[in-house]
Amino acid sequence: MGRSLDDVTTTTSRLLTLLSLLQARRDWPGSALAQRLAVSPRTVRRDVDRLRDMGYRIRATMGPDGGYRLDAGEELPPLLFDDDQVIALAVALQDATATGAAIEEAALRALTTVRQVMPSRLRHRLDALAFTPVGANVGAAQAGAVPPQTLLAVSTAIRAREVLRFDYAPRPGDDGPPSRERVEPHHLVTSRGRWYLVAWCRIRAQWRIFRADRIAPSTPTGPRFVPREVPGGDVAEYVSARFKGSAAENRWPCVGRAILHRPAREVAPFAGDGIVEDLGDGRCRLEAGSWSWVSLAATLCQFDAEIDAVEPPEFVDAFAVLAERASVAAIARTSRFAGRPSR
Repeated sequence: MGRSLDDVTTTTSRLLTLLSLLQARRDWPGSALAQRLAVSPRTVRRDVDRLRDMGYRIRATMGPDGGYRLDAGEELPPLLFDDDQVIALAVALQDATATGAAIEEAALRALTTVRQVMPSRLRHRLDALAFTPVGANVGAAQAGAVPPQTLLAVSTAIRAREVLRFDYAPRPGDDGPPSRERVEPHHLVTSRGRWYLVAWCRIRAQWRIFRADRIAPSTPTGPRFVPREVPGGDVAEYVSARFKGSAAENRWPCVGRAILHRPAREVAPFAGDGIVEDLGDGRCRLEAGSWSWVSLAATLCQFDAEIDAVEPPEFVDAFAVLAERASVAAIARTSRFAGRPSR
């Protein structure tokens, strides 16, 4: 009878623990290791033999009950990573460029170092996953999970420059079957906790951005294609512009200014990419952008403060539209509850 997945997981976990114990001190009596691992001395001997088979140089030491020592070597043996851990490592180290910390160079060095000591099979998986972080991912909300195999399939097709076919699920809450897509994949992107594929859609003959958590790749992939250049030549700028509702450049199509009767220190943490200027006397000037004027007006209302000195005129008109919509909603609610007995 074959070993169960739980047995394999337990053995792997125990080997990692044993390895960490051997690295922590020079000599370990066999009985002490058995006690720490909660196994028999015979199991410790078998686990030591497994580590030796993996390339770790572990010597037996003399003593009343014998022991073990991990010799320091010039070359590290293959690291004990499974397939999913390799993907997680690739994501974490590549995404370090978007954390806001000055560790980009160190993360790339770490990725190179780890790659050199991996078995070739896992090294190929590490190389296959490449993506572009867009914007800061620190504190981003968790989004729909993307299976590691989907990320690998998409990234591999990008690397091989092969047409990708997939079923694209409808938006959450929408009915209907998935659409069948056939695209030239160019870039895998991560932004604020979500994964996206930037591709040239062969069906619509235009650039599109697909949510990776809605992609179900088909095999085999299609023929090879000649890469195109994304509009503007920079994928991060292109994606950022599209997220802001602009097809031309990375800027909000609607940018306005107003004075809020609230201290700058209370506005700044929630201003996003807006610019906050402290005016004193509990007031500040906020310059912010959005994909529409009404959306921008609604954004300023979140601060629950008096607003004046609004500009440009389109921004002023947006507040009037917002006020009218709020009035209609309030009247509708009043009519719905009119005549009902109070509780």
